[in-house]
Amino acid sequence: MEVSSSKAARRFAWLAALAITLPLAACAVGGSHPTDAAASAPVHSSLKPNPEFAKLPQYAGTLGKRRIVMRLGAKTDPDDPTGVHGEYQFSDTGEVILIAGDRSGATLEAEESNDGTRITGNWVGTFAADGSISGDRMEVDDSNPVPFDLKPVVAGASTPAPAAKSGNAVGGVGNVVTGE
Repeated sequence: MEVSSSKAARRFAWLAALAITLPLAACAVGGSHPTDAAASAPVHSSLKPNPEFAKLPQYAGTLGKRRIVMRLGAKTDPDDPTGVHGEYQFSDTGEVILIAGDRSGATLEAEESNDGTRITGNWVGTFAADGSISGDRMEVDDSNPVPFDLKPVVAGASTPAPAAKSGNAVGGVGNVVTGE
C-alpha cells in the first residue's frame, strides 16, 4: 500500500494530539511486532484503551495466531468522510495499538501505531457482507504479511478479556475489559 506522506500525516495528526494529552508510561518501543507467538520478544506499548473508542463497533478474531479485539469506526471529522479510527488489543498481553485509515466501499486501508506518533504497520482488508473484515497486516514497508480475520461482536456478546497489564491509569482507567 503506497501512502503519501501528507496523507499519512493527516491520518495520524489525531494520534500526535492524543499522545501529547495522554500521560504515557515511559518505556522503550521495540522494532518488531509479535503477531504469531506470545513467546516473541514483546513490543512495549504504554498506550491504554481509550474510553472514547469503547463506543465504536467491536470486532473479535485473530491477527496471525494471536487473538485480538478491535474497536473501529468512522471518524466524526467532516473533512475526512472515508476516515476510520480506533484501536486493537491483544487478548494475551493486553497491549493496545492505535489504528487509523480509510474505508472505501468494502476496502479498508489503515496504518497502526504502538506509540501514538509513528506508523508501525499497514493493514489492507475487505469488509464482507456479514460485517467481518479479513486481509493482511504488514510491516511499514509492506513486507511480512500476516493474515487477520475479524468478526463483528454483537451487542451483549462477550469477547475474550485482555490480560491485565501494569502501568499508569489514564483518566482513572487502568485497563478496560470489553464485553457488556
